[in-house]
Amino acid sequence: MMTIATLGPEKSHAWQAAVHYAPNATIRTYPHTGALIEAFSSGEAELAVIPIYNTREGENKEYFRLVDQLKSGYWIDNIVLPTYLSLGVFKPFVKHRDLRMLVGQSSVFRQCEVYIGNTFPDLAMMCVQDLDQAVYEIKESGLHDRGVIDTEEMLKSHGLYILEREVVPHNRTRYAVLGPELAVETGYDATAFITIPLDDRLGMLVDILSEFTRRGINILDMRSENDVKTQKLQIYVEIEGHVQDEVVAESIEQIEKRVIGLNRSVRLLGSFPRVDMRTRYIKSFGFIGTGEMSRWFAERLENEGYRVMMAGRTTALRPEEMIRQVDVVVVCVPISVTAETVRKYGHLIADGKALILLAGESEKTLAAALEATGENVELMLVHNLWGPQAATMKDKNAIVVRTARSGRLCSEFEAFLYKHGADIYQDSPQRHDLLMGIGQKLPTVVAVALAMTLDAHGITSEDIASHCTLTSLYPILAMARVHSQNPRTYAEIMSSRGDSRRIVSDFAKNLQTVMALADEGRIAELRALIDRNCQHLTRDFLQDRMLQAKAVDEVLGSMI
Repeated sequence: MMTIATLGPEKSHAWQAAVHYAPNATIRTYPHTGALIEAFSSGEAELAVIPIYNTREGENKEYFRLVDQLKSGYWIDNIVLPTYLSLGVFKPFVKHRDLRMLVGQSSVFRQCEVYIGNTFPDLAMMCVQDLDQAVYEIKESGLHDRGVIDTEEMLKSHGLYILEREVVPHNRTRYAVLGPELAVETGYDATAFITIPLDDRLGMLVDILSEFTRRGINILDMRSENDVKTQKLQIYVEIEGHVQDEVVAESIEQIEKRVIGLNRSVRLLGSFPRVDMRTRYIKSFGFIGTGEMSRWFAERLENEGYRVMMAGRTTALRPEEMIRQVDVVVVCVPISVTAETVRKYGHLIADGKALILLAGESEKTLAAALEATGENVELMLVHNLWGPQAATMKDKNAIVVRTARSGRLCSEFEAFLYKHGADIYQDSPQRHDLLMGIGQKLPTVVAVALAMTLDAHGITSEDIASHCTLTSLYPILAMARVHSQNPRTYAEIMSSRGDSRRIVSDFAKNLQTVMALADEGRIAELRALIDRNCQHLTRDFLQDRMLQAKAVDEVLGSMI
């Protein structure tokens, strides 16, 4: 029979976590983490279960120091359980006002800090390692004015009476499971490692971080402490991915060889199924539309542990069938058919589920969605300002248009965008469409019209290179970008409706005005126009944009 080592006493939270992980195993309890790790390392137990993080008290500092002492084995799994703490007394007639001292373990007191401060601000506390022994001695001494905080099961097993249940709400603990062999890949994993004590160096932490971020690897946890004996820096990192993933292995290798520069300076603690301390409400996403952008989002959602299904004109799975099987329906189709698609399938989405629109036009699309779906269906529009060629969302703009029906499912998707580094901006439908006239429609229209003008006058690429300044290259670069990618995408942008049309039409009118003043040589009026524009744009905005322009000029200048 399997043997698991964990922290005592019997019926404690750690004991319950071990039973939860392997109900038929033999559980051996130890009074503190050092003894527990020593028992596992020496082979007294096949597995060990150690508390490492609590939502109330944070990480277990003792664990951080002692895990480096493991002589063998790996971190192979995790358990996350609610931590229910109760207040027990030794006689049924004892009330809150009768207590003169609280007894418990130090970690329990840290989790109960707010409760104790509000309920017993002046009461003495006695921290103990061996709670079994402490309860026995209190009983022997007849000290009925003592209260004990621990699990209800543990208190009742010692014959105590429950004075108050669940004194700390929203309390959960993460436990690490240690085993003899490295865990196999699951597709939704994390990897933890710790460095040897290092000589401090300027930029060490930043350099370690950059090895992960530039490869698109998310860092779940990172902290550092000074080694007790040498006072040198020791760094703990937990990242997404399995150590057998090529990109993860490459990152760790580069940290050891290039950043630290010492062989065997990084010790692998283990790879294990990823754990999320947050409450998740979404289990599955279903995409209507199978284009590149749908597949781009689907891959990243699957890496987050969600089940993803896709349906479209070319798939055997029909949208009608898929919608019944998922929590969130995502519509990601060309702008011109988004509203039509929503009207066709929106009524099939059940109450309590969500519809998320990945779309570039807001007002018309959301109006169709509000009409086609039930009032208990969550609804939100997201306009991602990047294409499927982007490696990551980091520092890319995402426009989120929430509705009165956006709820926790929509918020979970927004949190997914935030986690992956997107810069999120909240808009109303009207504001979104107006600003997209500036951000997308107008630049695209200008780029296409500019290319037509070059063609009409027989101006070649060689002519442009020889006669443009760095500043006049900016619209040329935008023109090249539009004409080197999917023409359907930019045709859809130009054909979008809503308030974005006002931007283009007003620009055309203003262009005519400026041209008329220029043709007539009315320089004073043109200067006055520029001055008025500067006041509207503000000095800070112009200075910031000038700095960006100079940075672009440096890059362009080095390429010429």
